[in-house]
Amino acid sequence: MTGIILIGVFAFVLVLLEEYMYARFWNRGLSVSLGFNKASIVCGEEGELFEIIENSKFMPLSILRVKFETDRGLKFEDNIGSSTTDKFYRNDVFSIGMNERVTRTLPFTAAKRGVYSVENLDLIASDIFLSRQYFDTRKTDTTLYVYPKSLKSDEFRQSLKRLNGEILTKRHIIEDPFEFRGIREYQSFDSQKKINWKASAKTGELKVIQNNYTSLKAIRIFVDISDSGVLKKEDSQEACLEACAGLSEFFLSEGMQVSVFCNARDIFTYERLAIPASGGMGQMNTVLMALSRLSLADYTDFANLKEQILNEDTDSFTIFLSLNGYGEFTDILSEYKEKGMDFFWYYITGERTEPEIMPSLKENLSFIHFKDITGNA
Repeated sequence: MTGIILIGVFAFVLVLLEEYMYARFWNRGLSVSLGFNKASIVCGEEGELFEIIENSKFMPLSILRVKFETDRGLKFEDNIGSSTTDKFYRNDVFSIGMNERVTRTLPFTAAKRGVYSVENLDLIASDIFLSRQYFDTRKTDTTLYVYPKSLKSDEFRQSLKRLNGEILTKRHIIEDPFEFRGIREYQSFDSQKKINWKASAKTGELKVIQNNYTSLKAIRIFVDISDSGVLKKEDSQEACLEACAGLSEFFLSEGMQVSVFCNARDIFTYERLAIPASGGMGQMNTVLMALSRLSLADYTDFANLKEQILNEDTDSFTIFLSLNGYGEFTDILSEYKEKGMDFFWYYITGERTEPEIMPSLKENLSFIHFKDITGNA
């Protein structure tokens, strides 16, 4: 009988000691971190989020829950233990031994343009006997930029040919066949006459010749995402940004300088988008990163860009993108045209029935149906 009592006392003391040790040291030597496999991806692409847990002490953690939240624009393949409302909430369970490191990979698809971050991790651990729970919150700093897709559609390619023809005619931007600039990958809008078959045979991919221009010009892109309707046109707004990305990609690949302006505000700086003219693929990354940071719900009147629009550099050609064809936007375009300035206007619409436009602007206009762009039709 005495032996049983001693065993009971010993077990009780052992449990108390175990609880005391875990209460004091369960999160010592415990490292938990998150990280995306890439700093940026394009909307629609797949990515991976890594959960890395390292327990560098002698005490195991039989159950460790790691909780975090992010925007629901990231669609994770494994939804076990997760929930989605206005946010995506993740709850993963681990069992970590002594001096053990565990890495879990969470594949996802970037379903929406934007900036995604995880700022806090909530940790919930249990002791060996599962008699107590212990809580901790860790700061983390992991961010993913999801760029808008560059517009790719037959409708857009046809309009690009028209636009490029107008620029060639009105601005005399003519390729010099005797000035070789380099070779790049073939794009769907390239003429087959520009294919370099020798380079294509070496690489196994179609390549085209790039010639220098006798007079390089800059392209200015102005994007108006104003949406004053009762039924919001978020898809059309996103399509405007996709069109902006597509135009930037095309003209930058042709060796031209591009500047971009938009009445939407940056989610971090709260300033309207204004990217000065520059060239090269570095400028493309600048444009895409800036577009990913725009808030569709926070924008100013397009009229605030009027002075900048009308004070055109004579070495530039201006392109407008909008989802509306009335009000202050068309007033600015009319005034711009009356000054004798060259421009092209992309009207982004989700309707098959094209809206009425004032006749004086029709010759500078191309309709783009966003459902053909996004694949939602």
